[in-house]
Amino acid sequence: MKQRYRRLVAGSGAVVALMVCTIVGYRHFKANDAPSYLTARVERADLEDAVLAAGTLYAHRQVDVGAQVSGQLKALKVELGNQVEQGQLLAEIDPTLLEHALKQAEAQEQSLRAQRGATLARLGRASLMAARERQLWERAATSRDAFEQAQADWEVERANLGDIEANWKRARIEVDKARANAGYTRILAPMSGEVVAIVTRQGQTVIAEQQAPVILKLADLETMTVKAQVSEADVLRVAPGQRVHFTVLGDPDTQSEGQVRAIEPAPPEFTEPSGSGTGAGTSGGSPSRGGAAVFYNALFEVPNPGHRLRISMTAQVSIVQGTAKGTLVVPASALGAKSADGTFAVRVLADDGKVHTRQVRVGMNNQIKAQVLSALREGERVIVGEGVPDRERVVVGEASREGATSQASEEA
Repeated sequence: MKQRYRRLVAGSGAVVALMVCTIVGYRHFKANDAPSYLTARVERADLEDAVLAAGTLYAHRQVDVGAQVSGQLKALKVELGNQVEQGQLLAEIDPTLLEHALKQAEAQEQSLRAQRGATLARLGRASLMAARERQLWERAATSRDAFEQAQADWEVERANLGDIEANWKRARIEVDKARANAGYTRILAPMSGEVVAIVTRQGQTVIAEQQAPVILKLADLETMTVKAQVSEADVLRVAPGQRVHFTVLGDPDTQSEGQVRAIEPAPPEFTEPSGSGTGAGTSGGSPSRGGAAVFYNALFEVPNPGHRLRISMTAQVSIVQGTAKGTLVVPASALGAKSADGTFAVRVLADDGKVHTRQVRVGMNNQIKAQVLSALREGERVIVGEGVPDRERVVVGEASREGATSQASEEA
């Protein structure tokens, strides 16, 4: 009897234990079946909406200093990086041939001046002879032939004087031209600035007949111009006067600011030649795009104290469209479908684990964060994505372990 009682108690205990394990397991797996969410807090932050662009830095004022005459570069008076003032001597071209040309032009001018003097003297004598013959002709004291010859001689000398004066004027022009060419052998700085490139070295020969050879490049680096390439999708949002800030790759922690001065009306490649002739595929001088992306340059200037910024640096440019200080923001990924009234569906995870959908009015949106204008409070959690349930992670983990065990058994 006692033994039977013990068996009954043991069996009842086993049943109770089985029921407890079943309930605990059910609750465990039910809890793991609950969806897991990725959430973010509604918080206050400073928000900026900007058009992003890649830019290149240029000197605001830059000039190529060239030679207007041919010859050997006799002396180069500056070095790379030197600061120069306007009118300062930069280089000299050997003036020997040009000085000889000047002397030859001056000699020709002097010869024509002497010829002019002699012609004036002959013209005066011819004028007196013509006047005397006229008086004699009026008194019938000379022949008609002598009178006409005197008149013709006067006319010839007067024509000779006109020709000599024209040649003399041309000779004076040649003298001025030769003197100017001789002066061009001294190359002076057309502006104050820094020598940023030396193209021609001392001793080289420059030939200026076809095009002006560049000796060196001068730039005023006190002010830099940034050309920011704005895509055609964003260029209509950009206007002169908008605030701009940018950083350079070498110093991403230092931000420089400026203001949009202008937007070029055509892309840079518009001025490139479109090929020989004006055949099909061109419109108004514009080369064929071939489906390539189109960018327009937005221009602005920034001061450059200490010449920290340099020519051809790459700038990460933000053209500011609007800002909001200390406003409520949520990640842009939390925004759901947009309704007809302009609001967005946002799922909110309550403290009890329940999910509520609210229609939220959004202000500024830079595609990373969005400004919240209604329906959300600071500190609430919004759902930005779905996580993987714990049970699925367990099943995947068990499957991975079983696969590893099976592979190890096969290898053994």
